[in-house]
Amino acid sequence: MRKIVLFAIMAAFILAVSAPVTVQAVDKVKGEVVMKVGNKVNLFHSGTADVRKEICLGDVVKVYREEGKNPKAIEVGAVKVTGYAGEHYFEAEIVNGEIKTGDIDMKKGAYCMVQRPR
Repeated sequence: MRKIVLFAIMAAFILAVSAPVTVQAVDKVKGEVVMKVGNKVNLFHSGTADVRKEICLGDVVKVYREEGKNPKAIEVGAVKVTGYAGEHYFEAEIVNGEIKTGDIDMKKGAYCMVQRPR
């Protein structure tokens, strides 16, 4: 009987401690930053000549997001390339849609990852 009571107390303690951790993880997902039209973003790229040749200043490039169990690229907006920010970044402005950090900017064979400005 003593072992059963001890086991019940231990199980209750584990449940009480693990429940708040689960709630915190869910809150972080809900708190994702969504950037809207007019916001500035940086586009991280490999820095190769192919990317710099494909994506030029003034280009409007579509942005995609991959979500779900079987990820598909879903168009979520577009950005206009406005400048350079170092060797591996373009500066851009959101012209359409709602974009999150980690979305992918694609133009033919060139890919960039959207990031908040540094």
